[in-house]
Amino acid sequence: MKKTIITTITTLLLTGSGIAQSITGSWNGLLKIGGPLQLHIALNIEKTDTGFKVNLASPDQGAANIPISEFIYHEPAVSFTSKGIGASYTGEYKTDSITGTFTQSGRAFPLTFHRGVVERLKHPQEPVLPLPYYTEEVSFENPSAHIKLAGTLSLPQQNGTYPAVILITGSGPQNRNEELLGHKPFLIISDYLTRQGIAVLRYDDRGFAKSEGSFKTATTLDFASDVESAVAYLKTRKEIKQIGLIGHSEGGLIAPIVAAKNKDVAFIVMLAGTGIRGDKLLLLQTELIARAEGAPDSTIAKTTAINKGVFDIIVNNQNDTIIKNNLITYFNKYAADHPAEVPAGTTTEQYVAARVKECMTPWPWLKFLLQYDPVTSLQKVHCPVLALNGEKDLQVPPKENLAYIRKALKGNKDVTVKEYKELNHLFQECKTGSPSEYAGIEQTFSPQVLEDISQWIKFRMH
Repeated sequence: MKKTIITTITTLLLTGSGIAQSITGSWNGLLKIGGPLQLHIALNIEKTDTGFKVNLASPDQGAANIPISEFIYHEPAVSFTSKGIGASYTGEYKTDSITGTFTQSGRAFPLTFHRGVVERLKHPQEPVLPLPYYTEEVSFENPSAHIKLAGTLSLPQQNGTYPAVILITGSGPQNRNEELLGHKPFLIISDYLTRQGIAVLRYDDRGFAKSEGSFKTATTLDFASDVESAVAYLKTRKEIKQIGLIGHSEGGLIAPIVAAKNKDVAFIVMLAGTGIRGDKLLLLQTELIARAEGAPDSTIAKTTAINKGVFDIIVNNQNDTIIKNNLITYFNKYAADHPAEVPAGTTTEQYVAARVKECMTPWPWLKFLLQYDPVTSLQKVHCPVLALNGEKDLQVPPKENLAYIRKALKGNKDVTVKEYKELNHLFQECKTGSPSEYAGIEQTFSPQVLEDISQWIKFRMH
């Protein structure tokens, strides 16, 4: 399950004192987002007759020309603001560096820029035109949500009939390629399977890219409704004879929810799908990632205790007002017991309000995730299931999740469960499995896993 800090938008910017031009040029820095994620940030500053033209970018996410609403330079002080992404930066310029703090959504991160250009890492698995198969831009309705979803349908050939899969993205707003940190996993999967004679439908999440609707207010069940609409759409296509689902991360949670009640689903593939309740998953995930990043045991224990207290409140209540009030009480007590945790210049009331807001964002998605037990739907799945995990997956740890998936599916006659050595949550060959490695790995998706998925589906074609 993943989240990114910077989103893609386009613009141009100005303003500056015009005192010196030495700050001009290309700069780059590494933004460490609370440990687990790292993003390269590029900053380009050009002198103009009226001030400065400034461009900000996140190469790892393919985000260029992020809008800057204000740029101020009074040597050595540097600052800029981007209202579009709710971010700001304050720093100090020195000959070969700009050292300062990047702030977004109330969270502050140290960020030092150095001179030079960061080039986006190349990913050789991405297909090159012309493609040896047929692709079509499509759209389909979700009548219950009154929205239209946009995607790409890939067919081995324009004419003929084929088995098909629907790709279901993980958490966070993503496009049809499940693009994150410079990688396009679903583009790679789609390309491989289509070349193997399997049609593929991949689509933009609701409220993102070309799809309608609101992502912000949606829960996992809403995304499941979108998948059901995709199934209904493929049933109208004369080229499709069999429909399966492939879900990654949260998509691996959604696939069983749909398959449990939709007899048109012929099989499902769970890529790092969950088998344990959301609160337990996030506690385990946070601990493992922090440990991989070298956090002290005392810090891990402290974070785990705080999170468990928060999660228990959310899991044991349905009413949002009760949850909010209980969280306020919880953090008021925490602030009283740990006064040093309240930042200087911040009142206890402000501290508590910020913590409660953080714990209820994104909402209601987080509430559902923490409360939902995947076993509920897994026990009702009777179609063939392929459940795969990477040995070094720290976000959906294989030992705990595969065991519960296998147990929940014990009444299913066609279940294959496999764990791959040296692979992470994205099914990349890796060193530690930490999310901080994702962007820097050239490989997008393990060729062995691609082959295994293809062979498993082909064996079940009819």
